[in-house]
Amino acid sequence: MRVVVAMSGGVDSSVAAALLAEAGHDVVGVSMQLYDQRNGESFGTCCTIDDLHDARRVAAAIGVPHYILNFERQFEQAVVSNFVQEYTSGRTPLPCAHCNSDLKFSTLLERATGLGAALVATGHYARVDRSADGRWLLRRGADPEKDQSYFLFSLTQEQLAQASFPVGPLTKAEVREHARRLCLAVADKPDSQEICFVPGGDYAAFVEAKAGDATRPGRIADADGNILGAHGGVHRFTVGQRKGLGLASPVPLYVLRLEADSGTVTVGPRAALDRTSFTAAGMTWTSGVRPDAWTPVTAQIRHRHRAASARVRALDGGRAEVEFDAPQSAVTPGQAAVFYDDDVVVGGGWID
Repeated sequence: MRVVVAMSGGVDSSVAAALLAEAGHDVVGVSMQLYDQRNGESFGTCCTIDDLHDARRVAAAIGVPHYILNFERQFEQAVVSNFVQEYTSGRTPLPCAHCNSDLKFSTLLERATGLGAALVATGHYARVDRSADGRWLLRRGADPEKDQSYFLFSLTQEQLAQASFPVGPLTKAEVREHARRLCLAVADKPDSQEICFVPGGDYAAFVEAKAGDATRPGRIADADGNILGAHGGVHRFTVGQRKGLGLASPVPLYVLRLEADSGTVTVGPRAALDRTSFTAAGMTWTSGVRPDAWTPVTAQIRHRHRAASARVRALDGGRAEVEFDAPQSAVTPGQAAVFYDDDVVVGGGWID
């Protein structure tokens, strides 16, 4: 079977390609060029020219063809522009989820069809299964510390039918052992720990460079409207943030709410962050079943959030209503809320 593998130059996607080739599949490696690299500029520590060279070296080592696809325009539109717009709107974006669904899978599936490939494979720690009634199921990866199903919630049934995650059944240690066994030069390459297009993790500076007119100063207030200080733009804050407020207070203060229109950042004590319910928009019912009645799930509201017992029901207009069994802290607009039935992704959307 011909399989297109998205090769980032990291160990996970390299092993994914190598395992598929070892199993006898007709593998075609592709890498995405996400920004103009002719002047040697590098966004962050991944998606660099060195990563593209690493991917090409791995493809050569395992004997598969490798192509570099120019996705600069699509990346700017689907990921970077959304990132900037969300921050200037007082929301906290999740660019990796947009990149996976709006760029990697949607665009690569189109290219895969042109190449006569049946599947698109990536190095994500997730698994695809099929239910007894024929629905495609997205499951958590076997390694709980590396599970990336949270970032893949917006994959549709059609996309899951053509998706493959070869390292999903493995732990990270097992992936590196395979890389050493196969003599891949990236076996001990460190994982990227930052958003690829934000150098040094300075989100505020990046947003200001992209949208200077939208980053106007405002005021910091408490829940009663009392003015406590000033700030340089709502894009500098996220719900639940404690550091960097520049306020003197006898008790720790946290960001409770961001209002882009008025430029107000509302702060308060940690207990005020707790929420028992919220709504989400832009829902994808990943499992192929829309829960019109209240359905028990575990809900994950951040990548590192431990999924909490909840119930969810679908609303009209691609939205959903969620109620936790116990209060959860810092339910943050713009982040993804992903719902699970055991290890199966029921669906997910964007927190209002």
